Amino acid sequence: MSATADHAEERTNPAARLGFEPGQVVQEIGFDEDADQDLREGIESVIGQELVDEDYEDVADVVVLWFRDEDGDLTDVLVDAIGLLDEGGMIWLLTPKTGRDGYVEPSDINDAAQTAGLSQTKSISVAKDWVGTKLIAPKR
Repeated sequence: MSATADHAEERTNPAARLGFEPGQVVQEIGFDEDADQDLREGIESVIGQELVDEDYEDVADVVVLWFRDEDGDLTDVLVDAIGLLDEGGMIWLLTPKTGRDGYVEPSDINDAAQTAGLSQTKSISVAKDWVGTKLIAPKR
């Protein structure tokens, strides 16, 4: 694919900017009716298969974690998510943008990630109402 085509896909499919690759197992946690359906479908388009849900019983390459302020303790949720990852896996923490219901303060994300032993690498807008924070799991 040409560089121009790559950039066109990034504009039309926000999941393309998140580094997903064909064949990856992506486990989705925290799905609710407010989750962005276009982003979900975009991820499935890139990986070439459906997202697996919270009941998946093997390790995943990536965990997509939809999290809102009222969803409980973020540190506990992140620690649980680490256990779902294959070696070298990552977590995309998706939280509502500023001013949206369920907004999570960036400092709370940073504190929870550090406490869970995760490294925060970047945060980007992934959908109209959602921001994604890429978290890398520790090496085992």
